[in-house]
Amino acid sequence: MEDALKIMYLNPVGFDAYDAFFAEMIKENKYSSTEVHVTSLQPTVGQMDNLEYRTYNALIASDLIKATRQASIEGFDAMIIGCFYDPHLLDAREISGDMVVVAPCQSSIEIALRLSNRFSVIIGQKKWEHEMHSTIKEYGYGEHLASFRDVGMNVCEFQKDHDITANNLFTAAEKAVKEDFAESIILGCTCEFGFYKEIQEKLKVPIIDPSLASLKQAEQAAILKKQYGWKPSRKWSCEPPSEQDIEQFGLFSEPYQFGNRIIVS
Repeated sequence: MEDALKIMYLNPVGFDAYDAFFAEMIKENKYSSTEVHVTSLQPTVGQMDNLEYRTYNALIASDLIKATRQASIEGFDAMIIGCFYDPHLLDAREISGDMVVVAPCQSSIEIALRLSNRFSVIIGQKKWEHEMHSTIKEYGYGEHLASFRDVGMNVCEFQKDHDITANNLFTAAEKAVKEDFAESIILGCTCEFGFYKEIQEKLKVPIIDPSLASLKQAEQAAILKKQYGWKPSRKWSCEPPSEQDIEQFGLFSEPYQFGNRIIVS
């Protein structure tokens, strides 16, 4: 590719310990011409290391919108909201200017449905199902959802013991294929990174890793924007607040300061 791509991977919590983990993943999988800034929110949003609860999602909303606006001002071609809940995705897209915003759930489904007609999502805890199901239906993909399968693990447990995680994910995925007739599997958490290949080789169906899916969708969106001018619409439901209103109401009066930033070039 001739033009360099500039992408932000936003870890939408004020807890930055995962940033280096995602930076290493991105370094190994990005295009050589892509520069990715792995960022996290300010610690003042709270030191939650997950967004498993609606309460946590609500608490990060203001900072996520401010971070999106800041990324757009800094000239990023695309931004990834790095959580499978796709928190505040439509809200972020409204204020993103010419920057494309993607997120793991929608990105994964779009890829899965190019490869199959029915997918299942492997989630950590049963708790997650209701919110994720609502999101998938809102996207219009509900009729393609074969099932959710949970593995009884929380976010921070996925990377603690890889043998346990791999076994749990495989068992759930196998049941989804054999009992729920899923034709592809989506791993329903960005911290389920690193396990797709082994499961895919065993089950012989596409296993979509959401971190990789969102990275590649962001790169593709950035390429399409640069080559064809395909950038976010600003008509009707996509109309953002006017700059006049933003100034009048004192919104975004100060540049947003990210809690952490790792540049992967």
